[in-house]
Amino acid sequence: MMFLPVPFQCSSIIGVKLLQDVGFHGLGWHQHKHILAFISGLHQVTIRDYEDSEGKNPCALINESQKDVRSLAWRPNGGRTLSVACKRGICIWAASYQGNAPSVRSGVTLGTLSRGSGTKWTLVDFLRSPEHEQITALSWSPNGRYLASASFESSSFIIWDVAQGVGTPIRRGLGGISLLRWSPSGDYFFSAKFDGTFYLWEINTWTSEPWSSTDGFVTGAAWDLDGSRILIAFSESSTLGSIHFATRPPSLDAHLIPVELPEIQSLTGSRGIDKMAWDASGERLALSYRDGDDLYRGLIAIYDVRRSPLISASLVGFIRGPGDDPKPIAFSFHDKFKQGPLLSVCWSSGFCCTYPLIFRSHVLP
Repeated sequence: MMFLPVPFQCSSIIGVKLLQDVGFHGLGWHQHKHILAFISGLHQVTIRDYEDSEGKNPCALINESQKDVRSLAWRPNGGRTLSVACKRGICIWAASYQGNAPSVRSGVTLGTLSRGSGTKWTLVDFLRSPEHEQITALSWSPNGRYLASASFESSSFIIWDVAQGVGTPIRRGLGGISLLRWSPSGDYFFSAKFDGTFYLWEINTWTSEPWSSTDGFVTGAAWDLDGSRILIAFSESSTLGSIHFATRPPSLDAHLIPVELPEIQSLTGSRGIDKMAWDASGERLALSYRDGDDLYRGLIAIYDVRRSPLISASLVGFIRGPGDDPKPIAFSFHDKFKQGPLLSVCWSSGFCCTYPLIFRSHVLP
């Protein structure tokens, strides 16, 4: 198996050299624009706006309320609005243009910091957690009205009405939540715990159906574009799970079907998935895995995905990062890049790179 086929070479879109000792725990492309955000320090988020002709340098988001950043998520249908999970709550940032400053909720301390003359960003709200715990997971509803948040330390997750700044806890004894995912259709919601259990919710009445895993806890989850199924990765298995809904919402009748990835174990020696990203077209799947032998350690596996009638995946190749002993810390697809799937990766060696994953199964004339 060859490493770094031609389509995986680092593109010139991003070549940002970052601090060597910073651990990255999140990055994401804006859903509709060429804007990338990633965690670039313990208390800092960096934004690179490729649509801003005046912005030659990245913009750093820093505020006294933004401490111990753990996750970030762009707001759907909310223009240039970014939510950042941190200690004691959630920072909500919005782009601020000359003569068109975003509105700020009363009592919120403003803060912007920009390296360069491009778009400025304003802290427009701080959603304070009721228990003042460290927020570690975020997920927006597809219409951008509600934001779900959770913490390793809390027994519930919270649904925020962001416009009102009001949060409603969903309490079902859900201690140690590791992951939240709202379905693209808005009908369903997924939550997972560190003890290996996970829940499917229908949001009309917030009724849930519990599931249990014997393959460790859920390390990644991604919905299909129409919200009819969700792909799940586990910490102690090289086999993914695909949950298919048998009937229409709000029914929770669903089936779990295995998606085999035999190469993860046979080639790399790994027995568990660390992180997962699935592009919006459904064509490309990116996986990082736990441990592995010396040759394959620290790589990202790229799969070609087929979804009809069931989900199946074929290994295409691997990505190795730049620098010394690189490991993938966070990665995400740009869902609206017209030319095809585009994957951005933050590496432990201090680089953030973007890889075009555009393949053709036929010979062009």
